[in-house]
Amino acid sequence: MKVILLQDIQGHGKKGEIVVINDGYAKNFLIPKKMAVEATKQMMNEIAQKTAREARILKEEREAAEALAKQIKGITVTVLAKFGGEKMYGSVTNQDVSDALKAMGYDVDKKKIVIKDAIKSVGIYDAEVKVYRDVNAKIKIKVDRA
Repeated sequence: MKVILLQDIQGHGKKGEIVVINDGYAKNFLIPKKMAVEATKQMMNEIAQKTAREARILKEEREAAEALAKQIKGITVTVLAKFGGEKMYGSVTNQDVSDALKAMGYDVDKKKIVIKDAIKSVGIYDAEVKVYRDVNAKIKIKVDRA
């Protein structure tokens, strides 16, 4: 029996694949547990449409990420930090950089900002923003006294 797998099944295939499986295994186990559906023309068309829709959404997300990366590439973000004498209270964090970017009009999640070393003094530092899977943008962080 031909079935379309709705999830990965070890030894048989991955989600979305059309595989040939024993009738009993398909009718008594996979289909009742909603792990697969029978591969009819209608189901194959629905799966094809769903796959095309998901691909289109991923493409749109990637294009939006590339546009954001192009906008923020090379910008300098100014972060004001509190100092006691010559020492900084704490350090500049991803959240501080994210807030500074939001103030400039760019919505970047703090989890996507990578700062290599701890920033604990006045100066200009490099950072990387991982906008999408393999779309990155390098920015500069300028730390000043508040």
